[in-house]
Amino acid sequence: MEGQLDMALQALQTLMEPHRLSILVFGVLLGLAIGVMPGLGGVVALAVLIPFTYNMDAPSAFALLLGVAAVTTTSDLIPAVLFGVPGTVGAAATVIDGHALAQKGQAGRAFGAGFVSAALGGVFGAFVLALAVPLLQPIMLAIGSPELLAFSIFGLSMVATLSGRAPLKGLAGAGIGLMISMVGSGTQTGTLRWTFDQLYLFDGVPLIPVTLGLFALPELADLAINRRRIAREVMGNVSLSSQWEGVRDVGRNWWLVIKCSGLGTILGAVPGIGSAVIDWIVYGYAARTEKNAETFGSGDIRGVIAPEAANNAKEGGHLVPTIAFGVPAGASMTLLLGAFLLHGLTPGPDMLGRNLDITYSIIWSLTLANVMGGMICLLGARHLAKFAEMKHETLLPLVMPIVFVATFQATRSWGDLYSLLIFGVIGWIMKRLGWPRPPMVLGFVIGPIFERYLFLSNEIYGYSWLMRPVVIVIGVVIAWALYRPLSQTVKHLAQEFRHLDRTTIKVGPGAWFTGVWMVVAVAALITSSSWPEVEQIVPRTACWAALIAGSLNLVTELFGGYRPKAAAGDSHDLPPTDTPLEPAVMLRRAAEFFGWLAGFILLAGLFGFLPAIGLFVFVFMSIGFKQPLLRSAIFSLCMALFCYGVFDRGLHVPWPQAVLGDIWPALREYSGLM
Repeated sequence: MEGQLDMALQALQTLMEPHRLSILVFGVLLGLAIGVMPGLGGVVALAVLIPFTYNMDAPSAFALLLGVAAVTTTSDLIPAVLFGVPGTVGAAATVIDGHALAQKGQAGRAFGAGFVSAALGGVFGAFVLALAVPLLQPIMLAIGSPELLAFSIFGLSMVATLSGRAPLKGLAGAGIGLMISMVGSGTQTGTLRWTFDQLYLFDGVPLIPVTLGLFALPELADLAINRRRIAREVMGNVSLSSQWEGVRDVGRNWWLVIKCSGLGTILGAVPGIGSAVIDWIVYGYAARTEKNAETFGSGDIRGVIAPEAANNAKEGGHLVPTIAFGVPAGASMTLLLGAFLLHGLTPGPDMLGRNLDITYSIIWSLTLANVMGGMICLLGARHLAKFAEMKHETLLPLVMPIVFVATFQATRSWGDLYSLLIFGVIGWIMKRLGWPRPPMVLGFVIGPIFERYLFLSNEIYGYSWLMRPVVIVIGVVIAWALYRPLSQTVKHLAQEFRHLDRTTIKVGPGAWFTGVWMVVAVAALITSSSWPEVEQIVPRTACWAALIAGSLNLVTELFGGYRPKAAAGDSHDLPPTDTPLEPAVMLRRAAEFFGWLAGFILLAGLFGFLPAIGLFVFVFMSIGFKQPLLRSAIFSLCMALFCYGVFDRGLHVPWPQAVLGDIWPALREYSGLM
């Protein structure tokens, strides 16, 4: 225990070094800014930032990432209270009483209570994570590859829960994600799997274009399609003095903060229970257990305190299975797991032994980020709220170049940009058709871990690893986790078959999209038949999983009678209903948006990356959104200078060679940008 205390203090000392502390502060500020913009939550921020941590040491990288992830659920309170629009899905329940308080002129009170309870909840979650480390250490030292394999399978089984009301789509998506993770050289014999003789794919599909394409581009595309500012109402008055009343409310309800923080931490440690689910469970718990609960829903301050405390506390809970077992408890932890692998860290015994200092630095980053986030929000809520009023024609030109640069950092290949575009289109279609995206990323991230532990378990133990006690227990839990979300689906499918003669077949976009995935799975099965047997096991398992789940989902799409009931606060991956646009208009605007992305790739290939950013922003604003030429020119110049200063001079990003530089080598040598 003394050694662990020394390690914890050493990790704190490392984190408090000026350059790392400044990175943490930057991450907190960025996370707070993103949290107030609905649709651009922590998942999108992590996807964008992960590639920029490539050249950082691990404590600095996770200070940045956790600085962002920890506080997006703090500042998401601002749009939830002022506009009735949750910044993230985890603030959905907060809207009920928070927005009601704002309508009564008590927005400041709601802010004070929400910010302080969120900070306390985040510190509580980090404290529980710190206590869990010494308890988990002997457990992790006692388990081997079979148990770690079982946990990875358990993580994959969580896709049914992560899928909300669409478990079949989630399972099919996870199967496709698992297939994509198998692209590249085989781990055992070096066999090239689904590379199509493309050198870019020999090392597999990079994580960054996949995550940015599936999460960031669909949100940006919807902003471009809807063509409105993020918040549609005028910001209300928020004073610092009014927030202190909310702070005093937290003091009067301190036991509620502790109860909800504990419940949020426990629920957060259960893989598959997402932010929205935790938010509503805790809100319902508070409404059932508090005295005089009849005021909940009409502006009760306890309806803000309870979900906000749990919302931040869950992050500490999320990190327990992610660090200890490599089982991400949600979409953000899925990306963080990818960051672990990017920095050469393997979740499990290493994180609780050899890399224990990094684990403690993660805990300290989470703690300090929550404290900083709460203090900054209390002092600057009014200024942060202005981010939520940004118009799409201003936000998109600022964000999209950053996404391009972040994508290129994956392998520094043109293939990264092509992959971004492909997965962006796939992600947008998935979002519009109600296909949950986290399961696909989960399958993609866990795939290599699953294959490695499967090979080790079979090599060391043979098939006897299936009889190990922990594996059996986890197997029972997996069966239970899959049974509950799938049983309702199977029951309604049976009803569809019994009443088949009364059902009209509907071949809609959902059926076509499912059919395309099934064709991909069949083609993948056929092309993998010639590989060595040891290289076929996981890829063909993924193909069959995608094919079976896709076939069952196709039935639901064709006969259309089954629409599972949505849980309160269900995932944002449901079909969007925020726009009354006609389908033809929506598709045209989507095609225009992705056409602009393709245009940027063309400009970058011709003129170089940085010149293309300036040209793209100017043309995108002046032609795409009909902005004045002077405004467009100023924005393009500022964005080009920002990217030059940060990425070229600051991070020394090596830009790809462009056609113009090939034609005039002197121009490339002089500018260094082509």
